[in-house]
Amino acid sequence: MYNNPNRVSYRPTPTAYHRHNRRRCSGRRCVCMCCFWSILIICIIFLLAAIAGAIFYVLYHPQLPTFSVSSLKISNFNLTTSSDDTTHLTTKLNLTLSTKNPNKKLIYNYNTISITALSNQVVLAKGSFPGFTSSTNNITIIHSTLSMVSQVLDVDSVSSLKSDLKRKAGLPVTILMDTMVEVKMDKLKSKRVGIRVTCKGIHGSTPKGKAPAVASTNNAKCKVDLRIKILKWTF
Repeated sequence: MYNNPNRVSYRPTPTAYHRHNRRRCSGRRCVCMCCFWSILIICIIFLLAAIAGAIFYVLYHPQLPTFSVSSLKISNFNLTTSSDDTTHLTTKLNLTLSTKNPNKKLIYNYNTISITALSNQVVLAKGSFPGFTSSTNNITIIHSTLSMVSQVLDVDSVSSLKSDLKRKAGLPVTILMDTMVEVKMDKLKSKRVGIRVTCKGIHGSTPKGKAPAVASTNNAKCKVDLRIKILKWTF
């Protein structure tokens, strides 16, 4: 067979499918690279945050504040039924607590504290305490008057309260406190974060006569939880 050395060899031109396949592979590679770098950057950020947190802990040894209930006096607790068969609750409570800042280098700046007294999810009274600064190794005394005037209760709430009032141990009372707190470290200040303080183990009774009824707080314990808000959710 004769082969002409001057003849140009035939090379098929790439089809549209091959060109599309190459572009698709190139696009996948770009996506993979973007994902890789994004994950790497996120890992580096988390690593730096962990290192910063470790340094902060070593330098300051941060501790949450502690709360304790000193006394709770119930000066008014009145359940009345009106002519339309609705039950109204009127109360007045005097609450005394103490909070301690156990830190040696951190200062807490509190916003106004909202205080709610409950019994098995039934709101008994509400009050507040103005914002304050808790210095290092400092104890602050909190006095607040909680009250509620002619609050309408549903049938289940009335039944729950009457049943608890007949108990020998008395009416179980829970104190909830919500506020925002800022942490100050030397010349640095943190953003304000929410905290919730829950105090349980309190048992009270209705007052007899003019003297207020003193609730039992010997077994009261308070728990402090951070309230971190992300978008519309609070954790």
